[in-house]
Amino acid sequence: MAVRLEGGRKLHDVVRAITDGEEEGFVKIHVREGTNRILGATIVGRTAGELINTISLAMVTGLGLGRLARVIHAYPTQGEAVRQAAQACARSLAPPVLMRKREAR
Repeated sequence: MAVRLEGGRKLHDVVRAITDGEEEGFVKIHVREGTNRILGATIVGRTAGELINTISLAMVTGLGLGRLARVIHAYPTQGEAVRQAAQACARSLAPPVLMRKREAR
């Protein structure tokens, strides 16, 4: 089983982390190579214990990376970092043609 580490998001890109003065840290999502199946995540920061819950729920329910990227989070919250990381990961895994079709919608 090959694991591909994709889609990181630094907390200094998350509005709530900036507001709270907690910009140090990051979220990276691990997916099975060639799929959007989430295998885990690396989350570093003061709120990591809260952020990992979303990843855990996605794994237990079989929620794929694309669906995780579309989950709406209350704004502004630090949970937004998980959605942003999932979006970045999904973009890196999607063939360019598919991404252009999605952006056209």
